[in-house]
Formats: sequence, structure tokens, C-alpha cells
Amino acid sequence: MLQLAPQLLCGLAEKALAEIIAMDPAAAARLQRLAGRQLAFQLSEFDWRLVLTATPNSLLLNLHDEAVDCAIRADLTSLKQLRDPNQLTHLLKKDAVQIDGDIQVAQQFSSFFQQLQPDWQVRTAQYLGDGLTHKLNRLLQQLTTFIQQKQQALQQMSLELAQDELQLTPNRLEVEQFSAEVSQLHARLERLQHQLKPWQE
Repeated sequence: MLQLAPQLLCGLAEKALAEIIAMDPAAAARLQRLAGRQLAFQLSEFDWRLVLTATPNSLLLNLHDEAVDCAIRADLTSLKQLRDPNQLTHLLKKDAVQIDGDIQVAQQFSSFFQQLQPDWQVRTAQYLGDGLTHKLNRLLQQLTTFIQQKQQALQQMSLELAQDELQLTPNRLEVEQFSAEVSQLHARLERLQHQLKPWQE
């Protein structure tokens, strides 16, 4: 029974993925450009290897060890960091991620998912109605804005705490003062060198 669990999860995830792709009218054209390509993920936390296969109409999820266009081996934490392309070199250097095959295939799949924009409102309206869906959407937008504002305020507070209270980083005035002092010291050094020049000759 435990051996069937990953296959069952793949089937459920594949169905959910098909629903999400169907909610984005522009996804079909992008999916056709991916058709025939395969990307495999091997997570160190699990024994199985997940393979994502693009067809002209859908994305299929399977478990197998056959050859694919690109295979990625990593732990879950490193895989999350791969969403930032700037982290790739760092992760490869410390052997947190291993990539075999064509890395462009991985980038194409990543680009497909990043561009995916399902229209949740249309699907939700089928169950809740237009009015309630509109209210729910506005509430979610307000909640998102509120969370973003709180995150920005927290970042600002952390920066001010580091600068003012803990004095971990210099503030702008301290940097300007230090720069001015360095310039004065450089000018004094040049004057001294000029004064010593006749003695060196």
C-alpha cells in the first residue's frame, strides 16, 4: 500500500495541475513549446524520483529512473532557493544541488510556472457566485496589501534597530563623515609626500 502512495499523490497533483493550467488561457501556447521535454527531481528527503513530462495539452507526473532531458538532485530547502537564479552558482559550488543534462530545460519549465496566471475568480464564481467572489477577491487584495505593508515596516524597523540601537551598520551621515575624513587624510598624505620629495632626491 505504501508503494502506491507516491503514484496516488502524482495522480492527484497531475489532476490539480491540469485544472490550474486550464484556468490560464495563455498557458496552452506556452505548453506546446515545452512539449516532449522531461524534467526530473530527486529530493534527498525521499527515495523516489519525480518526472515532469510536457505534452502539447498537459503536464504529466510520473515516477521512473529512465533518461530525461534534465535531472535535478537536491534537498527541499535548496530546491526552494533555486527559484532565485542568482543562487544557482552558490548552490552548485557547495554541492547542495546537482544538475545533469540540459539546464535550459529546467529554466523553460521554471519560466512556464512563473508565467502561469490562473483566473481563480472565474472558477470560484461558478461555486460562490459573482457577488461573493468579487467581495472575496477584494478582501484577499486588502489582506495582501496589509501583509506587504507590515513586511516593509518590519524591514524598516530591523534596519533602524541595526543602525541606531545595535550600531551594527553605519547610517548615511556616518558614511559621509568617514568618507570626508578619508579624503582629508589622503590630501594630507599627498602634501607630506610633496614636502618630502626634495629630501628624497
